[in-house]
Amino acid sequence: MSTPHNTYKRKLLIAAAVLAATVSAIAQIGGGTGGGELQQKMAAVKQSAAENQQKLHNYQWTETTQLTLKGEPKPPTQSMCQYGPDGKVQKTEMGPPPEPPSGGRMKQRVIKKKKEEMKDYMGGVKSLLAMYVPPDPQRMQQAFQAGKVSLNPVGGTMNLVFKDYAQPGDQMTLTFDSAAKKISSVNVNTYMDDPKDTVTLAVQMASLPDGTNYAQQTVLDATAKKLQVTTTNSNYQQLGGH
Repeated sequence: MSTPHNTYKRKLLIAAAVLAATVSAIAQIGGGTGGGELQQKMAAVKQSAAENQQKLHNYQWTETTQLTLKGEPKPPTQSMCQYGPDGKVQKTEMGPPPEPPSGGRMKQRVIKKKKEEMKDYMGGVKSLLAMYVPPDPQRMQQAFQAGKVSLNPVGGTMNLVFKDYAQPGDQMTLTFDSAAKKISSVNVNTYMDDPKDTVTLAVQMASLPDGTNYAQQTVLDATAKKLQVTTTNSNYQQLGGH
C-alpha cells in the first residue's frame, strides 16, 4: 500500500524525469552551434519563406513538366499556375489534348491502363513536391521544436538540415544566402508511399525583378520507377497586370 510519502517521492521522480527530457531536447535543438544562433538563423529563414510565399500569391506562371521513363523522354506538358483562395496552387493544362492511342482494341486498352497508372503516380509525385516546394515555415518550426534541425555554415551561405520534415525518415537541406536573405537551393531525400520507393529532389531557386524568390527548376528522381521528372517554372506575370 502506498503511503503519502511514497506518492510524493514518486511524483518528484516523474518531475525530475520530465525535466531531464526537456533539458535533453533543448540541448538537441542547439545542434552543436549554439541554440541562440540556430534560433536566430531559423527565424531569418522562416521570415524569408513566409514573405516570399505571400509575394508568390500575386503571380501566375507557366509550369513545364518533362518526364523521362527508363531513359526515354516523353512529350512535355504545360500548365498555367496560380494560387487559389485555399492557398494551394491551381493548375490549368495548356496545349492540345493527348492523341488517342493507336493499334487494335487490346493494345489500346494496355496503353490506356499504363497511362492511367502513370497519371496516378504523377499525381502522387506532384503531391510529394508540394510538401517541400516552396518550403513551409510551419513545418520548419515543428522540426525545430522537435530538435531535428542542424546548422552547417558554408562560406557566405548556410545549410539548414531538417530531419523528419514532412515524412518520418526524410531529410531536407535548405541552402540560405545570408546576405541576400533568400533560399538559393533545396535538396531532399524522401520517398513515395513506401520508404523503399526512394525519391530525391534537387531544387534550384531564382529571383524575379521585384526580388520574389521562386523554384526555377526541380529535378525529381524516383529510382525504383526509373523515372525522372524535371519541372521548370517560367513566364511569371503579376495578376491584374500590376
